[in-house]
Amino acid sequence: MIRDATFDDLDRLVVLENRSFDSDRLSRRSFRHIIKKGRAITLVEEGGGQLRGYAMVLYRAGVSLARLYSIAVDPASRNAGVGRALLDAAEERAISLDCVYMRLELRPDNPSAIALYTRAGYRMFGTYDDYYEDHAGALRYEKLLVPSLSPEVARVPYYEQTLDFTCGPAVLMMAMKALDDCVELGRKTEIRLWREATTVFMTSGHGGCGPMGMALAAHKLGFGVEVYVNRQEAMFVDSVRSEEKKEVIRLVHDDFLEETGRLGIPVHYSALPVSRMKELFHGGAIPLVLISSQRLYKERFPHWVVVTGFDDRFVYVHDPYIDYSLGKSRIDCMNMPILQTDFSRMTSYGRPPQQASVIMTKRRRRNTN
Repeated sequence: MIRDATFDDLDRLVVLENRSFDSDRLSRRSFRHIIKKGRAITLVEEGGGQLRGYAMVLYRAGVSLARLYSIAVDPASRNAGVGRALLDAAEERAISLDCVYMRLELRPDNPSAIALYTRAGYRMFGTYDDYYEDHAGALRYEKLLVPSLSPEVARVPYYEQTLDFTCGPAVLMMAMKALDDCVELGRKTEIRLWREATTVFMTSGHGGCGPMGMALAAHKLGFGVEVYVNRQEAMFVDSVRSEEKKEVIRLVHDDFLEETGRLGIPVHYSALPVSRMKELFHGGAIPLVLISSQRLYKERFPHWVVVTGFDDRFVYVHDPYIDYSLGKSRIDCMNMPILQTDFSRMTSYGRPPQQASVIMTKRRRRNTN
């Protein structure tokens, strides 16, 4: 029998965990936290009155991506089909939650697990170095749970923002690398782009990057760019209370706007619908889109993502922010499938609604500076 885990299973789960793994074990506190939290599924398999295995799946609001965080089978019950039964049940639950992908990490020295996932239709799509406690690497596997979907995903390398306020430079770098493999990814470039593209004060802390500043930074490096914004006024003015800061935001916006005009960068004063974004993407462009993080992180702040693909139902994005406090890793933030209707809602920030996208295309010339 496979069912949802309860707090009554905690003691047996800890015993099972300790019997199944020599390192990287989940603690009783971790099991309690994951069973309690809203965005996690923990399934247990019972036979003969014994807890023979469990599977733990994480998912996140607004994203149709599930992650098989952990799966364990008691050594005495291995080769009895328990692992495959748990995996099938985990996939069914993920599909019921509108997840279309399942991803996972596993050790390269675990041939039985590799065989299990390969037989179940998973494919390896990457690796991690120094992932486990003993510094062993990890293999990254994924499975498309809805085979009818076949997204066209661009080969956009992933770059994690290293500071709270550098999501804009991070997505710029990902798009630039996708369009020109000679681009080097690193913190030096990240900070330089932030310095060039910063347009606003936030309520506290460092300033963020607006669409005009990002477009100018990309243009100076030779990339083709155009901007879509639904309002002519400076963005995020209402994010600060100080009149002095409001005035700085307006002045920087006006300066950037004059420069985009002088350089001939197209600026469209209209929202960019997903259908048009899809057309531009299929034409070779990489869209950078400002979203409200409310649906992803339950907090209202503007956040940049880079679009990596489309299919009939979903938009796929790289999110440069990894929330390690929730047990997230890069695997959770790459090519994230988001329903097109949900994505359209995400692309509106603040009151009155503000929308912004930067469309990047290949370099017009090689910049040697």
